[in-house]
Amino acid sequence: MRWLSLFLLLGVLPLAPSAWADDPTGYSVLIVSRERLEVGTPCEIGLYMQNQLVGRLFQEQSMSFNLPPGQLSVRLRTLPGAAPGCQQGMGAPEATNITLRPGQVQKYRIANGLNGFYLAPAQLGYPD
Repeated sequence: MRWLSLFLLLGVLPLAPSAWADDPTGYSVLIVSRERLEVGTPCEIGLYMQNQLVGRLFQEQSMSFNLPPGQLSVRLRTLPGAAPGCQQGMGAPEATNITLRPGQVQKYRIANGLNGFYLAPAQLGYPD
């Protein structure tokens, strides 16, 4: 009898609404790329969100993050690594503040300016 009730419970469980899963439209996607050769350093660049290192990017790489909506502070900094001559570098003097909205996909590319690295908005490049 116990086996019968277990099988009935397991059979009905998939029919129940998915109350445990989060709504996928409640998140936004942030893509950060270093796909262009615009940044002329062979060193890896550290990507910091809310002052926590969350990724390392070499040339021709990109990363994507599923994040909850709201304000996000992003900083960039060169990191010591496998490439010769790479030392811990100065980070961007100011963080880039990004507003994330539910269901939105945003792409940024790493660029180099007079004050160091910064994030520039980029096209997603999806066909229409």
